[in-house]
Amino acid sequence: MTQSENRAERREGAVETDRNFGGWIAAAALSGAVSVAAGAFAAHGLDPRADAAAIGWLHTGSLYQALHALAILVVVALTRLRLLAARPAVMAQSLFLTGAIVFPGALYGLALHGPRWLGAVAPIGGTAMILGWVTLAAAALTPTKAKGA
Repeated sequence: MTQSENRAERREGAVETDRNFGGWIAAAALSGAVSVAAGAFAAHGLDPRADAAAIGWLHTGSLYQALHALAILVVVALTRLRLLAARPAVMAQSLFLTGAIVFPGALYGLALHGPRWLGAVAPIGGTAMILGWVTLAAAALTPTKAKGA
């Protein structure tokens, strides 16, 4: 392959990578928006005396969803800077997003008087979040070109 073909291939790869980052940024932004809406509903849409448990579930879900939306954005930035290995970084993002849907989703469902079995679903999302953090550590410890691999 010639040098110009190599440069063209790298540019095409960069464009594809940028598109992937855009999807992650959009997912994080939407997750953040849902977390704010849930927090606002907890603060303004429920009676604090009658709905104390529901407010607690909404607050907890909103907090964890917002934190993991930010975590996805940080992973995008660190991966773009080549400070994280791409494959485990994408896995970490996938786990963060899964957790940010399942864990708060179960709590939101409980708060809105959904079936009680949703309480058993929440730990699945929490486990995904924990595994996301462990995978992020692996991404940080895996050598990349920018870190001298």
